[in-house]
Amino acid sequence: MSADPVVIDGGDRSCVRLLLELRGRLAGLAPGTVVHLLAGDPAAPIDLPAWCHLTGHAYLGPVDRAATPTYALQVTADPRPTLPESPWRPR
Repeated sequence: MSADPVVIDGGDRSCVRLLLELRGRLAGLAPGTVVHLLAGDPAAPIDLPAWCHLTGHAYLGPVDRAATPTYALQVTADPRPTLPESPWRPR
């Protein structure tokens, strides 16, 4: 595992689309990997911690960045599954 975080640029996607993409990207990462998610959606600081709590990934908090809001999380070894089309609903 690299000491550098994996950076995922969520751009200005809405949280629903962002979580769908994030769920897929995290599935391919090793447990313990730290991810820095760049997200311009104003709901991200609320939705991302809640989604991490739901799925079991560790929300590490905001990361200081000059231009883009960035949030850190750590991949869990055994995430709780969510519905394929609804990443905010447990399976």
